[in-house]
Amino acid sequence: MDGLGRRVLVAAFDGWNDAGEAASSAIAQLRDSGNYETVFAVDPELYFDYQYTRPHIATEGDGSRSLRWPEAVLLRPTRTTRGGTQLWLLTGVEPARAWQAFAAEFIDMALSEDITGFVSIGSMMSDVPHTRPISVFAGSDNEALRTSLELERSTYEGPVGILSVLGHAADVAGIPAASLWASVPHYVAGHTPSPKATLALLDRLEDLTGASVPRGDLATEAAAWEASIDAAAADDEEMTEYIRQLERTRDTWDSPEASGDAIAQEFERYLRRGGEGPTKPGRDDPRR
Repeated sequence: MDGLGRRVLVAAFDGWNDAGEAASSAIAQLRDSGNYETVFAVDPELYFDYQYTRPHIATEGDGSRSLRWPEAVLLRPTRTTRGGTQLWLLTGVEPARAWQAFAAEFIDMALSEDITGFVSIGSMMSDVPHTRPISVFAGSDNEALRTSLELERSTYEGPVGILSVLGHAADVAGIPAASLWASVPHYVAGHTPSPKATLALLDRLEDLTGASVPRGDLATEAAAWEASIDAAAADDEEMTEYIRQLERTRDTWDSPEASGDAIAQEFERYLRRGGEGPTKPGRDDPRR
């Protein structure tokens, strides 16, 4: 627990880093169940492409209309936890431009808030079954952190998202950084959000930071999510057999002789695909 200290910044973003909305839902769960205030928000004009991430118009409770722009904000807990770990939150939309400046703004604010550790959380589409526990890759490029928290070291080389940029900037600034990535079954795209993956991320976050992490109704929602996929697959023999194949592969991964690098390898395959799931629309179906 001491590796990340007692003021830990947890980051998640909508977009490329957020398969099944698992990571953004995890941040939303933390935010909704706690007491937070905004410390800092970037100027959206500098970082977002409005043709890609458009502003939304909405009707307020008093009947007035408001325009809501894409945002990225740093949130500070308003209640102190005596002797425990506090979680700051960094959330919003992945920026479209000027990533170095974007990261520098938030890491400068993290330093001013005396942040002692940084944890990015993301989710990726993977060849995994929905019927097994959700795999979470926990890694760090910081050797001391890997040793103290028993984390993995990724050997991946290739394109990355904003979470990797922020984690690197945190490490350079002297804030130890770790990352958590949940593997979401790629065939459940129609069953978004994925509360089972969100729950797995929050479980691992609590293990990593020592903070008390509220789960709300996620356990019930995760069971209902899994049951809904079971029901959909029951009427599709091809899908049922495909899920069985994934279960056999996962059980092999989890065996004592084969579990060491399996999740890390899946994480690297995901990144090499540029954040896409195992298949893209119109491409070969892996069930064949």
